[in-house]
Amino acid sequence: MTYTFLEPYTFKNGVTAKNRIVIPPMTEGSALYDGTVSQDELNFFAKRAGDAGIFISPVAYVTENGKGFAGQLSITDDKYLSRLSEMAQAMKKGGSLAILQIFHAGRRAFVAPEKLEGASAIASGIPGSPTPRELTGEEVEDIIKAFGEATRRAIQAGFDGVEIHGANHYLIHQFFSAKSNQRTDKWGQERSRFGLAIIGACRKAIKEAGASQFLLGYRFSPQEKGDKGFHLKDTLAFINQLADAEIDYLHLSQDDVWDVPNDEPAGSDNVVKQVLATINQRKPLIIVGGISTPQEAQEAKETGAEFVALGMQYLREPQWVAKVEAGQEDRIRYTMPDEAAAREVGINPFMYRYMQEDLGKPITQAPKQ
Repeated sequence: MTYTFLEPYTFKNGVTAKNRIVIPPMTEGSALYDGTVSQDELNFFAKRAGDAGIFISPVAYVTENGKGFAGQLSITDDKYLSRLSEMAQAMKKGGSLAILQIFHAGRRAFVAPEKLEGASAIASGIPGSPTPRELTGEEVEDIIKAFGEATRRAIQAGFDGVEIHGANHYLIHQFFSAKSNQRTDKWGQERSRFGLAIIGACRKAIKEAGASQFLLGYRFSPQEKGDKGFHLKDTLAFINQLADAEIDYLHLSQDDVWDVPNDEPAGSDNVVKQVLATINQRKPLIIVGGISTPQEAQEAKETGAEFVALGMQYLREPQWVAKVEAGQEDRIRYTMPDEAAAREVGINPFMYRYMQEDLGKPITQAPKQ
């Protein structure tokens, strides 16, 4: 079989990814208590570097109140630059493009209840969730500036780009959802405004640094399955704006690459097909969700998406592309039966337990055949 995901891709700014496979952002909860990159994380990155064309980091928070969980990376201050530089170099070794994902957790932040902040004073739908304080207009502007500062730091640290995390119910997503954003000011009247303003701040930082070959990506969720604060048709309208914005790629966040819209009749085109039709080749797209084997990756690539991301599979098999290129598909690891096997692929016991228990991810489960 010919695998077109092994072909290189050159972005409009001249940066080339050596293949179309992406390691997506995956939380491993192993940064130091203050958000500094740990040695265990550097080992984790080094094990996977050089295989995929694009390597996206676990998400880093841009303000102290935006921290989403324990063991998360911080990019809130210049004091983190030295260790972030080591991280960038570890991820880039072997030719992968190293992208740092950045976010603010909003009402899902891992902070004291009195510090919790969101688009509006509305708790999430998770039972027992505290109610955040509504951000003031000035605070919204400060957070936008913090994304710009995070981009500057990522450039200084040597990353090849940043990805704005606008998905998965965090702050940017919260501003886009009609359920979590019920503001009456300009940040509520046009719910896409916040995400677009963050893109503007990041692009400004890139231009001021003269970093013309620094990539800027944007990750988004296609629909809300719980709160239903927005539907696919809302997202498609936003994508139409994003496709004309000053970004280099889009990243569609899904659990299953073949997901269908929540509220459309049976037989409707799947989400990926509708997103690609809306983009209409204006921006490259990364798709993800339940892909493990080379055959599954090729099938996903044939949707027309430029890039295919393999998440859980890259935990099990750090040399996935290398084995495909070498004709060693039968040697690809699809299971991780215990902590000893995890250590072999750069996952320490804490990471293993975090991924297996806290996230509930089936890292010991073989892919469907």
